[in-house]
Amino acid sequence: MLEELMSEGAATSIAIVFIGAALLGALSLYARQPLLIVYILLGMVIGPHGLGIVANAELLQEIGEFGIMFLLFIVGLDLPPNRLRRMFGSTVMVAVLSTVIFFALGFLVMAAFGFGISEAIVVGIASGFSSTLIGLKLLPTNVLHHRHIGDIVIGQLLIQDLIAIVALIVIGSFVVSEGSDGGSSLALRLGLAGVTAPILGLLAFVGVDRLIKPLFLKFGAISEVIDLIGIGWCFLIAFLAAVIGLTPEIGAFIAGISLANLRVAQVEAERFRPIRDFFLVLFFFSIGSDIDLFGLVGHIFPIIALVLIFVALKPLVFRLLLQLTSEKPAVSREIGFRLGQCGEFSLLVVHLAAGTALVSESASLILTSATVASLCVSTYLVVRRFPSPIAIDPALRRD
Repeated sequence: MLEELMSEGAATSIAIVFIGAALLGALSLYARQPLLIVYILLGMVIGPHGLGIVANAELLQEIGEFGIMFLLFIVGLDLPPNRLRRMFGSTVMVAVLSTVIFFALGFLVMAAFGFGISEAIVVGIASGFSSTLIGLKLLPTNVLHHRHIGDIVIGQLLIQDLIAIVALIVIGSFVVSEGSDGGSSLALRLGLAGVTAPILGLLAFVGVDRLIKPLFLKFGAISEVIDLIGIGWCFLIAFLAAVIGLTPEIGAFIAGISLANLRVAQVEAERFRPIRDFFLVLFFFSIGSDIDLFGLVGHIFPIIALVLIFVALKPLVFRLLLQLTSEKPAVSREIGFRLGQCGEFSLLVVHLAAGTALVSESASLILTSATVASLCVSTYLVVRRFPSPIAIDPALRRD
């Protein structure tokens, strides 16, 4: 890897990406847009389809995929089993129903524009997820009267994340089975994933109880050692997942959730966020670098249709579903707008599927472009109408 980095000039490319991200990041604060958009737009502008300043985007993508591992690792750290039990009920009902509704809408849009069944299914699945990063960053959780809204938003996002994990397992099984004997092999892989994932989870929990927990107790006063143990555990379970036919990302999630009950889990989650963010910059840059602006012209209508679903119908659907669970109309309306976009797990699902025969380059381009547009529009609507750390109106600005 080191030789490849040096030969391809990746060090220079990484430096250019972060310099550009820093400059555009400062401008994004004035535009009231999230940094995730900055990374994608930067890839579009200076990547291979733009100015071509950074040409080796594929290598950066490989490095950036570590960010996805850390993203799922941290999602797992934030999901102790007792918290999952508390979320069951109306939260799950709203999350599942909304996911089904937007799966159907995304599927119908792609089918109506002549795309294949597998492409319509993948885009339909991706359409059901909102942005965890945007939802949390625009949420003023320190404001007393917003804690209830924050609990609901976070609950919805966590359930969506779990649904996304299942989708990634299914698509990952297809990736592993590609090149073999078709549907029977895929069914076999899905069956094996349904067995191997719980077994790996059980082994991870036993390993934490017998190995990791004693190490944390012994070296708890030395934060560097604790961090190394956590990172090492993440990579170990990710490696084992790859060995038994799962994806490393799923292994990272299992590693995180196996540590979630430890008292140090939340501290570790906060410490690992900068590492996650570093790699995610490169990953989302690579996503943007795959977008050919000239190629968008031929797909403008399905992109507009999906954007309208994300930013117009999502707020309405969430509002109606939440009111059915006896939430106040004003609370339901605000939550609907905060969840009214497509998210990073949508990009991840399509990115993983794009490496197979499931999704064509055109379908991937449509979903990615619609997601970016929905993130921009949704963020503007939230910071214009509701309390947030970067609200346009100073009266709405909350830390």
